[in-house]
Amino acid sequence: MAGIRFFGVSKRFDDGTVAVADLDLEIRNGEFMIFVGPSGCGKTTALRMVAGLEEPTAGEILIGERVVNHLDPVDRDIAMVFQNYALYPHMTVRDNIGFPLRMQKIDKDERRRRIGSAAELLGIDELLERKPGALSGGQRQRVAMGRAIVRHPTAFLMDEPLSNLDAKLRVQMRAELVKLHQRLGVTTLYVTHDQTEAMTLGERVAVLNRGVIQQVDTPGELYSRPANTFVATFIGSPAMNFLRARLSGGAVEFATYRFELPALARESLRAADGEVLLGLRPEHFFDPRFAVAEAGENLLPVTVELIEQLGSETLLYFRADGIEAEQESEGEVEVELGGALVARLDPRTRAAPGERLALGVDIERAHFFDPSTGNAL
Repeated sequence: MAGIRFFGVSKRFDDGTVAVADLDLEIRNGEFMIFVGPSGCGKTTALRMVAGLEEPTAGEILIGERVVNHLDPVDRDIAMVFQNYALYPHMTVRDNIGFPLRMQKIDKDERRRRIGSAAELLGIDELLERKPGALSGGQRQRVAMGRAIVRHPTAFLMDEPLSNLDAKLRVQMRAELVKLHQRLGVTTLYVTHDQTEAMTLGERVAVLNRGVIQQVDTPGELYSRPANTFVATFIGSPAMNFLRARLSGGAVEFATYRFELPALARESLRAADGEVLLGLRPEHFFDPRFAVAEAGENLLPVTVELIEQLGSETLLYFRADGIEAEQESEGEVEVELGGALVARLDPRTRAAPGERLALGVDIERAHFFDPSTGNAL
């Protein structure tokens, strides 16, 4: 096994597009690292540079202690798992899994041992004589994983390997990937646009936007302490609500409302009086009829636009008095302000479109951002 390191890595394509810009990152030996971000953010390009399928324009990539910039993919001792499985349709499962071992001229007995071990680990030992056309999507993905495992690589590279599976199977495969990594302990770089995959799989997650890493941290820290508005918006579903607000004298003011901040927040924000972006996640609202909270006096009159009953929770889309919709797009800040907001409420909450409610606001959990840079305060 070996870690993967990026030192000032950039990739500029011939048309001038900068896909990755000055990437510095260390993926520790045995770590499961996720690259997540929207389409075009550079995550797949970064993975392809590690694999040797793209050459960096600048910087160095190390696998273990070796600089691999100019090594052919076959010489990098990595194994890739693709979105489309890339199985040979005319070969059996056994031959598909064993194909890289044949290319390495591994002897027949060792091939048989490794294929059997990988198939047992993945629960596909009864499928070895079938061909890919007779397999389900989940079974094909296991075969693709088996082909990677038998190589005993120093690192796995996975490019959205679950995106072709249905929702139920994705959940099952996520759990199996976690267990597989716990058993094998191989350094893994996993690329996805799905934040749920990122949050459930990754030991650490790197959030990318426009070729630049916005934040690298554990899933919990990304959610509870986003570095900027992009991370705050991208991580979490439904996304964080944003309001234009002002910090003044230990309170936050927006529209005609003034909510006093708790002592800890006043202390941490004492130098930040003035205009801010106030970020409230959907769960930072509550229905006072079904919740007891210290911030019960922080009530926001709202008009219901849409309600979604999801069984375990209610999602309430609403507009608040005096708060108009607008777009903020200065520097890296691109967020919708005001307009239709969303709250995650007790499942007992019932309301009809047009109905007036008063929602509580847990201001103690609120996030504050610089309106000109988008960075967290």
